[in-house]
Amino acid sequence: MVNSDQRRRQLAREKFERQQLRRTEARKRAKVRNSVIAAALAVVVIGGAGAYAAVKSSGDDKKSDKAAEAEASPSPSESESAEPEPKMTIDKSAKYTFTLKTDQGTFAIAMDAKKTPHTVNSFKALADKGYFDKTKCHRLTTEGIFVLQCGDPQGDGTGGPGYTIEDENLASLGKAGADGTVTYPAGTVAMANTGQPHSGGSQFFLVYKDTKLAPSYTPFGTLDEAGLKSVEAVGKAGVEGGGGDGAPKKAVTVEKGTVDKA
Repeated sequence: MVNSDQRRRQLAREKFERQQLRRTEARKRAKVRNSVIAAALAVVVIGGAGAYAAVKSSGDDKKSDKAAEAEASPSPSESESAEPEPKMTIDKSAKYTFTLKTDQGTFAIAMDAKKTPHTVNSFKALADKGYFDKTKCHRLTTEGIFVLQCGDPQGDGTGGPGYTIEDENLASLGKAGADGTVTYPAGTVAMANTGQPHSGGSQFFLVYKDTKLAPSYTPFGTLDEAGLKSVEAVGKAGVEGGGGDGAPKKAVTVEKGTVDKA
């Protein structure tokens, strides 16, 4: 017999997966639409006023695509992986600390490069060029799934670095149960993705309360105690406008993000 709490968690997980599916479909539609728009622009570029109209229409379509993609978040929204993954430069045998200095406190995330070399190397490369600076943690979930999602320079769930990285460390949380999930313990930091294998970019989520999810999100770090308490406070404050999924009422801005060898 499924009790009400189990049913609530099940519904939250199903919503999470539906959003990812819609996100993937939105990407495909956007790719086709933008190809048509690009072809139209090539045809009308010599038409003066016609060219202006086409550019305006293109902007409107892109805005619509962003809205659809934001709705389908929490997955990162790279339209396509267009750039190569950063060259491996880290020490694969070392441990690193991913530090996020935010207006809600400092989040120190311990990372083990031996377990997640591609993820750590990517975050190091991004942090070194200031990628995470002045970004917002754009999404909070407070029902069934308890995570704060960050790492999007667009601040709306549509941003990414232009490349994807492979999944890593997926077996570390144990074997999935009968419901197809494992527990991501409070303090876990894991990669968001599009619902497809090896589709992580720059977006990640901070788990502030034990959460059951499919074992398909690379767990790459652990929050320190102070950071976890700060994220718990954000979760407790709830979602802007009410509900259990949306922008956090207690907004979180990353002032500076760095990755250093521990």
